[in-house]
Amino acid sequence: MTHYISEFINVNAIGAVVVALIYITLCSLFKEPNRQKFNAIIMAGAGAAYFSSGLGVWELVFCSVITFLAYKGLTRYYCIGIAWVLHTCWDVIHHLYADPIIPFVPTSSAECAVCDLVLATWFFFNAPSVFDLFKKLKTKQHRQ
Repeated sequence: MTHYISEFINVNAIGAVVVALIYITLCSLFKEPNRQKFNAIIMAGAGAAYFSSGLGVWELVFCSVITFLAYKGLTRYYCIGIAWVLHTCWDVIHHLYADPIIPFVPTSSAECAVCDLVLATWFFFNAPSVFDLFKKLKTKQHRQ
């Protein structure tokens, strides 16, 4: 069976970044430690997103690794970040060789890869609240 690779254009990437920023903003409404716990649970679910998507037993192996990292992510943000980077790699593999994450959106795996890298970056910075960042920026501007 021939696998068709859909064209990925700038609009796809921009949309994926917007989705990530909306997710980060909404998650910023959670106070700690609930933000971290919520995101660990989301990560665990994301690990199972590709079940039955064309890579057989490797889907189970991937899900197991992500589940382990999600568990560690309950207390370590960088583990959630690592899991999102791995999910990005899995997205690219699916875009190139297997079924997309959303069957009726051929570029969905590539878009997911872009979104996931933005999320991973946020987690490597310990998932700060965007509202707290804006408050700090505003306070800093008033001091000057």
